[in-house]
Amino acid sequence: MEDLFRILPKIAREFEGSNDVRQEVVFAAWKRAVGESLSIHTVPFSLKEKRLVVSVSDDTWKRHLESLAGQLIFKLNSLLGQAVVTFIEFRVDEAALERHSRNLGREKVPNGELEKTAMAELSPKLTKSAEAIADQELRSQFLRAAGICLARKRRLSD
Repeated sequence: MEDLFRILPKIAREFEGSNDVRQEVVFAAWKRAVGESLSIHTVPFSLKEKRLVVSVSDDTWKRHLESLAGQLIFKLNSLLGQAVVTFIEFRVDEAALERHSRNLGREKVPNGELEKTAMAELSPKLTKSAEAIADQELRSQFLRAAGICLARKRRLSD
């Protein structure tokens, strides 16, 4: 896979006139530029001229990624060895993300099952420590987030 990323600049230059090839090269570079954790919440949709359109899962991700757009453009163009992308437009399109996840074999876990899996990962020590959080809703959200992170970490190490 590393070899592919080393030759991306050459492919981008070689097929500069082909919009389809250029788009696919940018899409491949996107996953590398954003990393595994962000690529779960984004999927490149189209490349017109030098404008990349990326689907995101919700408004929170859209706002967050818009604030990082300059850095992402720099990373993409660095990987490609030239200014292929000059603007990134983020669009909320949860359906596109779900289709992409299905294509990668990552079915969306139903909320009830996610909750159960997350809570099973919590150690008694972590649960006891969380009691220091006075706000019950905040404590619950913290424990859920911690459980999800631990479950994801376990899944990646398996």
